Amino acid sequence: MSFLALTLIVISAFMHATWNYLAKRSEGGYTFVWLYMVVSIVVYAPFAIGLFLWRDSQIGWLEMGFMAGSAIIHLAYSLLLQKGYKVGDLSLIYPICRGTGPLIVAIAAFFIYDEKLTTTGVIGIVLITFSIFIITGGMEAIKRNGTLVPLLYGLLIGVMIASYTLLDKGAVSVVMMQPLMLIYGSIIAQTVVLSPFVFRRWKDVRHEWRYHKKEVIGVGVLNQLAYILVLTAMTFTPVSHVAPVREMSILIGTIMGSHMLSEGFGPRRIAAAGAMVAGVIAVAVQ
Repeated sequence: MSFLALTLIVISAFMHATWNYLAKRSEGGYTFVWLYMVVSIVVYAPFAIGLFLWRDSQIGWLEMGFMAGSAIIHLAYSLLLQKGYKVGDLSLIYPICRGTGPLIVAIAAFFIYDEKLTTTGVIGIVLITFSIFIITGGMEAIKRNGTLVPLLYGLLIGVMIASYTLLDKGAVSVVMMQPLMLIYGSIIAQTVVLSPFVFRRWKDVRHEWRYHKKEVIGVGVLNQLAYILVLTAMTFTPVSHVAPVREMSILIGTIMGSHMLSEGFGPRRIAAAGAMVAGVIAVAVQ
């Protein structure tokens, strides 16, 4: 992996953990998702318009298809993530979903994009799986502490992460779409889909904006920027390398949840998250 790709992904990891921390602090739900998407549309409009005019980007049916597919998966991911944060801790949900995502990507990329999976990569996958088990406290803790539901949410969110990562990889490296154009089109589509539901609960929108304005703006800016950096790295780096390395945010998010949000099981989850980071790095350098 090149130094440029690594730099982009590390910066993205810090942004990603930060916006997830902000999302956990909000009251969540689809009104919050809709609000931060509207913020994203407004903030990134000048850049999207400028890129469209400067690069003379062609958006045909194929590109629109990728935008629509990305929008559907991203919307499912966003709504599941908000629900997951309502039923579980950030220091539990975040490592599980971010750890299982690259695991699935590394395996799927072997078949879809003909990317290699070496012995080092297999070791990394084992470390990731083991870390997830430790973070949840093992089977007894799952049964005793009601961790099963958050665990299932984390795994399902991880599937969504893998799905949009693999789809978007095809968009930027095979179809050669500009990352910003892909993301911007996806955001608009998601906002349109959510709007009819949000307009029926406008009181909730005003409440969310009044009490969580900072969180809405923070997520609206950082969420998209973090992913733009990742997609940019994907244009010249194998997805099976990018997806694991970006999960260095796992350790950051776990520390935020354990200390800044005063969630329990801090030392164990931080140690397990560290092992997970080792696992994803092993997958990255395979």
